[in-house]
Amino acid sequence: MGLTAVILFYTAIVTVRNLIVIVRVNSRISNLEEQYDLYRGRVEQDSTLLEHLKYDEYLEQFAREKFHMQRADEHIYIIED
Repeated sequence: MGLTAVILFYTAIVTVRNLIVIVRVNSRISNLEEQYDLYRGRVEQDSTLLEHLKYDEYLEQFAREKFHMQRADEHIYIIED
């Protein structure tokens, strides 16, 4: 009777420990899936930007807006909100 109680107690401990591990792994999986979606969106944005930057008109506009670049014969005044 005592041996059966010990075996059941040990089985319960192992089962609970395995359930805790399963919950942690599932939590980690959901976090990684969220990160995957986030980075997948960023890759799509960067791919779109890369396609736009292949055209000279957009490349010039992008350089002017993001890096405040200018031509040699012009003056630029930056007004930020």
